[in-house]
Amino acid sequence: MTQAFTTNFFTHYVRRREQLPLRTRVVFTVGAVVLLHLAALGLLLTAVAPGAQPLALGVVLTAYVAGMKHSYDWDHIAAIDNSTRKFVSEGRNPASVGFAFSLGHSMVVTLAGVMVIAGAQFVHGAFEEGSTANLVLGLIGAGVSGLYLLILGLFNSGIAWRLTRRIRTGDVVPEGLPAQGADETWGLISRLLRKPLSKVRRPRDIFVIGFLFGLGFDTATTIGLLLLTASASLAGVPALALLGLPLAFTAAMTLCDTINGLGMMRLYSSAIADGMTRIRFNASVTAVSSVAALGISVLTLGGFVHDLFDLDDPMTTWMADVDLGDAGLVLVGCFVVLWVGFVAAHRRQANRLEAMEPATDRR
Repeated sequence: MTQAFTTNFFTHYVRRREQLPLRTRVVFTVGAVVLLHLAALGLLLTAVAPGAQPLALGVVLTAYVAGMKHSYDWDHIAAIDNSTRKFVSEGRNPASVGFAFSLGHSMVVTLAGVMVIAGAQFVHGAFEEGSTANLVLGLIGAGVSGLYLLILGLFNSGIAWRLTRRIRTGDVVPEGLPAQGADETWGLISRLLRKPLSKVRRPRDIFVIGFLFGLGFDTATTIGLLLLTASASLAGVPALALLGLPLAFTAAMTLCDTINGLGMMRLYSSAIADGMTRIRFNASVTAVSSVAALGISVLTLGGFVHDLFDLDDPMTTWMADVDLGDAGLVLVGCFVVLWVGFVAAHRRQANRLEAMEPATDRR
C-alpha cells in the first residue's frame, strides 16, 4: 500500500511538473545550477579561512575550469543535442536535458572524488590504465554511449531525410511528430528504434544516460581531476575544501550543458514552423546533429570492440585512440554558423515581403 501511494504521488508530481510553463521550468533549472555554484563557493570559502591551506583555492578553480572544458567534449554535445531534438520533435519543451545529462555524468566524478578523499583504493584502480576496474567501467561507458548515440543518430537521420524530402516536394506544412511520418521513410528501422527510445520519455531519464556515459573515466579531464584530488589530499588540503573540487567541476559542467540544452531547444523549436527557409534550417541542424552522433557512435563502438576483444588491427586501434575532447567546440561552431545563416536568410525574406507590400497596395 505504501509503495502504491509513493508511486501515485510521484506520478502526480511528474505530471504537474510537466504542465508548468516553460519559463517556470527554465527558472527551476537555472536555479539548480546557481545552487550548485553557491555550494561550491561555500566549500571554497573553507579553503580561504584563516589557517586553511591556500593551495585549495587554486585546485578548486582548476576543477571549475576542467568542468567547463569537459562539457564541450563531442559526446556531451552530441548526446544533449540529439536528445533535445527527440523531445522537441515529440512536441515537448525539454528545459532540463543538458542539466540532467551533466548532473548524471558528473555524479560519477563526484562519487569517485569522495572515495578518493576517503582513501578508497578502488578508485585509483578505476583510472589506472590496464587495470580490471578501468577495463570493465570503460567498456560499460563506451558501450552505452556508443549504442545510445547510434540509436539517436539513426532516429534523427530519419527526421532529416523526411525534411529533405519535403524540401524537394515544396511541402511547407508544419512538421508533425516523427511517429506520424517516420514510418513513411524508414519503415522497419523506425519501428525498431521507437522501442528503445520509448524508455527515454522525459529529460530526467537523461540523468541515467549521463551517469552511464561517465563510468568509463575515458577523458584526460576526468582522470586529471581525480589525480588532482588525490594530490591535494596528500598535500594536506582540508576535506571540506577537497569536496569542493568535484562540486566545482559539477557546477561548471551543468552551467555549460544547461546553456547548450536550452540553446538547442530554442534552435529546434524556432525551426519547426511554416516556411521553406525554416524547413531548410530544420533539416540542416538535424542533419548535422545526427551525422555527429553517428560518427561518434562509430568511433566509440570501434574502440569498444577493440578493447573488448583485445584487437590489434589498424582500424579499431585508430578508433580507440581518437581524442574527441575539443571536437565539441567544432560542433557548437557549426550550429552557430547555421543559426546566423538562418537569421540572415529570414531577414532577407522578410525584407522582400515588405518591399512587395507597397506595390500590392497601389494596385
